[in-house]
Amino acid sequence: MAKIDNEAINSIKVLALDMIDKAGSGHPGIVLGAAPIIYALYKDHLKVIPSKPDWINRDRFVMSAGHGSALLYSMLYHAGFDIDLEELKHFRELNSLTPGHPEYRVTPGVDASTGPLGQGIGIAVGMAMAERYLNAIANIEKKNSGIIDYYTYCLCGDGDLMEGVSYEALSFASAQNLNKLIILYDCNKVSLDSDTTNTFTEDIEIRFEALDFNILNVKNGNDYTEVSKAIKQAKKSDRPTIIICNTTIGKDSMLEGTNKVHGKPLSKEDLSNIKEKYKITTEAFNVDSKILTHVQAYINNRVGENFKRWEEEYREIKESDNIGLHSMLNLLERNTFVIDFDDTKFKISDEYSEELRESNHKIMNFISPKNPFFLGGSADLSSSCKTNLDKSSIQSEDNPVGKNIYFGVREHAMGAILNGMALSNLKVFGSTFLAFSDYQKPAIRMSALMNLPVTYIYTHDSVYVGPDGPTHEPVEQLTMLRTIPNFITFRPADINEIMGSWEYILKNNCPTALVISKEKRSKNKNTNAKFVKYGAYMIRKEKYHLDGIIIATGSEVEMAMNISKELFTMGIDTRVVSMPSVELFLKQNPKYEEQLLPKDIPTFVIEAGSSLIWNRFATKPEYIFGVNRFGMSGKTDEVIRYLKIDKNSILEKIANYLAKDVNIDII
Repeated sequence: MAKIDNEAINSIKVLALDMIDKAGSGHPGIVLGAAPIIYALYKDHLKVIPSKPDWINRDRFVMSAGHGSALLYSMLYHAGFDIDLEELKHFRELNSLTPGHPEYRVTPGVDASTGPLGQGIGIAVGMAMAERYLNAIANIEKKNSGIIDYYTYCLCGDGDLMEGVSYEALSFASAQNLNKLIILYDCNKVSLDSDTTNTFTEDIEIRFEALDFNILNVKNGNDYTEVSKAIKQAKKSDRPTIIICNTTIGKDSMLEGTNKVHGKPLSKEDLSNIKEKYKITTEAFNVDSKILTHVQAYINNRVGENFKRWEEEYREIKESDNIGLHSMLNLLERNTFVIDFDDTKFKISDEYSEELRESNHKIMNFISPKNPFFLGGSADLSSSCKTNLDKSSIQSEDNPVGKNIYFGVREHAMGAILNGMALSNLKVFGSTFLAFSDYQKPAIRMSALMNLPVTYIYTHDSVYVGPDGPTHEPVEQLTMLRTIPNFITFRPADINEIMGSWEYILKNNCPTALVISKEKRSKNKNTNAKFVKYGAYMIRKEKYHLDGIIIATGSEVEMAMNISKELFTMGIDTRVVSMPSVELFLKQNPKYEEQLLPKDIPTFVIEAGSSLIWNRFATKPEYIFGVNRFGMSGKTDEVIRYLKIDKNSILEKIANYLAKDVNIDII
């Protein structure tokens, strides 16, 4: 190892330790153990232009071990990204460019938000999938195109590989043979509570041999040149690669090799001793300009010629009339997703009646041929969720342009992989049963944190799936989805509202859930796709005098309409409001809510799920007709009668409540 490289690695370590010391919190163990790994990657291999951090053909890097953020920020600074020392001094402070864990769209050079262990590995798998897909499309449009051609790297630790989501994702990567995915494993055999002899004892090489990965073992992960040689070798592999870098957590600290150096700042004495050992005795946050010049010049010289060749092809494409590549560049550079979707183009008979998942299937297959960048799949449930894109094939190593992704029974990983694909600006979806959305909560949360255009499609949305029993009958999941910040949940009532949901999804780059019933429903002549964007709207107006309001969502809207009609025959005049998206409704002007839901009018809610969120709208808790217990196994009609969410039970209660509380005489 050249002296200047050793000095650069030590400089990266010390700057990161200064950040942690000033912040009074952070993770010094990974800084001291993994700095040679990240230095080898950035200096010798990563195809990046620090002055152009959003270059669409850059290599992607995911810091799955997101607790090592100080190490990443220090490396980015040394590499020449637009982060100044002042920002490093504000590590972990409010509104700084250097948050406690890496955040997408906050720090230049950060390709994904990470922190929840294992998620970053899934994201990296998705990025590698997106690269292969985009590369294949580009080469169909222009033979031997290099406009999209990059590697995806991921730095992970023992904790990442302990999390089940990582195994799911890596198993999928192997099945897809994503050979441009390279995992750098910081193998220090220590986690927060103890060393891994208590928790993580399997032979990693045998595990990844079973996964059919290319396996490279760097015996001395502190030797940057050995790590660099392994990365060079990995790039030649025809299989996805894991590079096992055997390191010492907290190397050179008084606590090296122990869990005590993982997650809290070093003592002043320890930090001083390390600086003395590295011969860096200047004041904190003082970096030798000679080192910065060396690292930055090396990276720019290494990548410069490649970038020039890429720019030549880019100019040729821009000057050509290749519409396909033009749309791809617009998508990747400006996140411009264009689809001609208008619900008025659908001609639907008034006698229309079918399962809502079938209606959704038809709409998805209307959308799919219009844009090559709309794709997705299912966790082995496309035949049940009805999300298969009929005119497209299954994506695989041999068929990289297939738009149907068979994720297998991997809900955890599916969400994380979709996030990685969305980080490449693809408009993606994944489907499973609503009860299994629990498996995806961490990934959904990351979609919302990064504001990624991932659509989670959930069918079998209530206790109406009675025969399958309580394990398959969602109760609390709708409430969970609706409480996630920056996330929109749709539960459409019929084909009109499904169209309105998709119109919103396609025109807005944000994460969404589309909750679809498997029950057969008729087209309601009063539902309107154009009103879905308001979250709620009136579908039955009172005729003479407003005695009460019934809010309903999804399948229960049809029931609410029938109840309202029967109440009218009793002399009770009610308004029915369909609320396909609670979140969108709460974004509207308060005057709209006052107009739609006058506060002095008794208001009821019908939804076959948890009632917890509905106190915001219902006049009284007993005016909410939901399900606050687990479901039952039995015939659907018997289950809903047992749970008292059938039409007759609700009709009787609403009539009695209004007669008692509002003194309405029932005819």
